[in-house]
Amino acid sequence: MAKWGEGDPRWIVEERPDATNVNNWHWTEKNASQWSKDKLKELLSDLKIDDPSVGVAEITEATSIEGEAVANNRKAKLIFFYEWVIKGKWRGVVNGEADEVKGTFEVTNLSEENEADEVEVLISVKDKCIKKAGADVLKEMMRKKGADQIRKQLAKYISLLKSDFAKDLIKPTKDQVQGQNSTSGNINQTKESSSKLQVNGLTTKTSNCKISSSDSTIGVKIDTKKLSLREEMKCRREELFRALTQEPLVSAFTRGPAKVDSEPGGKFSLFDGNVTGTFVSIREDEIKQKWRFKSWPEEHYSDVTLLLEEKEDHTLVILEQTGIPSSDFERTENGWKQMYFHSIKQTFGFGSLLY
Repeated sequence: MAKWGEGDPRWIVEERPDATNVNNWHWTEKNASQWSKDKLKELLSDLKIDDPSVGVAEITEATSIEGEAVANNRKAKLIFFYEWVIKGKWRGVVNGEADEVKGTFEVTNLSEENEADEVEVLISVKDKCIKKAGADVLKEMMRKKGADQIRKQLAKYISLLKSDFAKDLIKPTKDQVQGQNSTSGNINQTKESSSKLQVNGLTTKTSNCKISSSDSTIGVKIDTKKLSLREEMKCRREELFRALTQEPLVSAFTRGPAKVDSEPGGKFSLFDGNVTGTFVSIREDEIKQKWRFKSWPEEHYSDVTLLLEEKEDHTLVILEQTGIPSSDFERTENGWKQMYFHSIKQTFGFGSLLY
């Protein structure tokens, strides 16, 4: 827990050379879809499959790559989400035969839920080639050796996504840039030499000052703001309500383990415990919560109301949030837009017209 008044380093922009995403604390997301399509096309073109006892085949190209991919940085931890359906062509000849056999392949389940060697690769022969000599043996060779070659290329894609594409998501801190390993030691010495003041359960730091016991009852005033947002979801209200309250669905759009006890007084914990709170009331048309970031002053909660209004072709979400610390307003607003609304649309398809 960040102590109020300690000068939490997550808010000290000087700790980053470019003064953004201090200590990698904020959630950042990078769209990897176009990069992935280009990389998969490159990796799945002109692949040779040779079996001396059967013949030679070649995977010529990936003709269709449908899906999406994103890379996320959360507290300097990289999290990847990708889901692809890939279709392509192959051709080959059997030893001693002149006729070329052509076919197709399809990858149906390339996602972060499966290892590359678990991916299903479907192999087929084009109708006009089915009766050609050697079609069956070539298909079997592609089903075994060709599919393995495709899986190896998919494993390369996953490795490159996690290394090359995401290498700039975790930003260097000031210490890393300057190589000053002694900085943390100096900070610890400074903390040890300062005195502590307890104010209504909150801890702050003072230096070279004395405070009478009568001052210990003084409260800490937090400057707060109100947030209002409206978002259209292309779904029924009941579908959106389930996405916001059912633990497996919440885990899906937050892309990590979530704890959700969706009843009045029930608690929730999202994004590795960085967002927590309690359901005050819960109905299909209105959800009220006590909501906080982990970095906020201890026991300080904002009040969140989510109104779900079903329209003719969409459900309108009206968000009202009061009690947001002013210093954290922008992060809170961006978090709702990107990590809630955008991610829900992306995960469940609520950004497209469904009815």
